[in-house]
Amino acid sequence: MNRFVLNETSYHGAGAISVVPDEIKNRGFKKAFVASDPDLIKFGVTAKVTDLLDAAKIPYAVYSDIKANPTIENVQNGVAAFKACGADCIVAIGGGSSMDTSKAIGIIVANPEFEDVRSLEGVAPTKNPCVPIIAVPTTAGTAAEVTINYVITDVEKKRKFVCVDVHDIPVVAVVDPDMMSTMPKGLTAATGMDALTHAIEGYITKGAWELSDMFHIKAIEIIAKSLRGAVENTQEGREGMALGQYVAGMGFSNVGLGVDHSMAHTLSAYYDMPHGKACATLLPTVMAYNADYTGEKYREIARAMGVKGVDNMTQEEYRKAAVDAVRQLAEDVGIQCSLKGVAKEEDIPALARDAFADACRPGNPRETSEAEIAELYRSLM
Repeated sequence: MNRFVLNETSYHGAGAISVVPDEIKNRGFKKAFVASDPDLIKFGVTAKVTDLLDAAKIPYAVYSDIKANPTIENVQNGVAAFKACGADCIVAIGGGSSMDTSKAIGIIVANPEFEDVRSLEGVAPTKNPCVPIIAVPTTAGTAAEVTINYVITDVEKKRKFVCVDVHDIPVVAVVDPDMMSTMPKGLTAATGMDALTHAIEGYITKGAWELSDMFHIKAIEIIAKSLRGAVENTQEGREGMALGQYVAGMGFSNVGLGVDHSMAHTLSAYYDMPHGKACATLLPTVMAYNADYTGEKYREIARAMGVKGVDNMTQEEYRKAAVDAVRQLAEDVGIQCSLKGVAKEEDIPALARDAFADACRPGNPRETSEAEIAELYRSLM
């Protein structure tokens, strides 16, 4: 039996944020807890939504104690702030950091027996849906607005942990490419490659099946066509990436990921490396590592990436073509697939240990080990 969980409602397209006040009012909510990171507030991105709340006379409180890799402390402070302000819904504005923090806050408020944030790791047996979340992404990458996953950093233990819970999915996703137009090139590239990693890992993961394959192949196709344009801030590119990352999220949220994400989570925990950049750096190498365990799927990845003549290629040729196309896209958007100057040799055993223990690793199509993961890290140094 396969399970598929998606948003209750989603809106797509330029200007979609105009629906936020109506969604709050129509659902009977009285006060919003606006969770957004400090930079988005500083540069006026959050205000695009809060101005609408002001015009609609909807009261709200703003919470911005959110780091790029959100921490246990960010969540704990957020729970206290939510309880203190008397809100009854959350409006999460930002990338994965704002949404992941919001999910953890919403889950703990609704399930106080899980107030120890670490107790949410893995598949926590929560009983109640989280505080209703209206998610407004400002990056085209994480797809946190449509997934049942979130990731929190344990600073004390220098590790990230993945939480998977059907109760954390936002009730409403508002995917407005205009909210993503202020992203700098580097962030656009990194988050876009994160979305591509979601699509490719979701397509080849052990849990993949026909319904998830449909989403992932389409997401790869859209992202391959759109990411270069999005980095140059074209309207077509932004709109394509807003959709492509969401479609990828519809798939991978339901079937899992693989060792690329396991290794990326660990790099972020140790070196505060942006998650999308870590995923992109690893992706071609991990794809090559997994190639012999993917059947004919790399042919379809290559086709979706725009490679011509794949039906006339041998298996070895189309697998290489898929990896090369992904590597070329990363380079075209300014990401070098190297860990030189980032990872440290003395950290490799711990990095490999934590990556092997990560919740994403079991979904990898190829069985792996700490030793093999260590060699993958070293190969990029």
